[in-house]
Amino acid sequence: MASENDRAVLWTIFNPTSPFGDIPGLTQEEDLADDDCSFDPNLLKKVKNLELQGVSAAESGDLKTALNHFDQAIQILPIRASAYNNRAQAKRLQGDTDSAIEDLDQAILLSKGTGHTACQALVQRGLLLRLAHRDEDARADFERAAALGSKFARQQAVILNPYAALCNRMLSEVISNLRNPKPETQ
Repeated sequence: MASENDRAVLWTIFNPTSPFGDIPGLTQEEDLADDDCSFDPNLLKKVKNLELQGVSAAESGDLKTALNHFDQAIQILPIRASAYNNRAQAKRLQGDTDSAIEDLDQAILLSKGTGHTACQALVQRGLLLRLAHRDEDARADFERAAALGSKFARQQAVILNPYAALCNRMLSEVISNLRNPKPETQ
């Protein structure tokens, strides 16, 4: 039976355009949990309900109502990261990226950079930073989210890393030449 490292090497050889270490089934993002057990269960239930209502309102295009629900959730549990993350998305949809980044900063701070909310916030902030042409900051966020198990973040980190992209391209060319050798000219 192949070890995890052996599978990583084989995956890289046979899928040279994939980010290194991007092995199907080994993503950890789904396993992440937020530390919600420290909150009063009744308040947590109320806040989660407000967030669900906010997400539903945002999905239907009613951003004002969505923001209102997220604001209420933050007032009830101001030290819970999830509502800041959700509110950031509504602000982003309104075009207020600076305020969205501030909320994502707060979500990352409150989550202590761990858990599902931190992973989402890092990816989302990375995307906003990339749009603002702050590629080094974006790459740092993607690398942190990748370490938490985000496959998408890992891909973005590779895209923003010129050395890794060059190595992937070179390896792809080598594999392609091995699969389809060109006839030698005399």
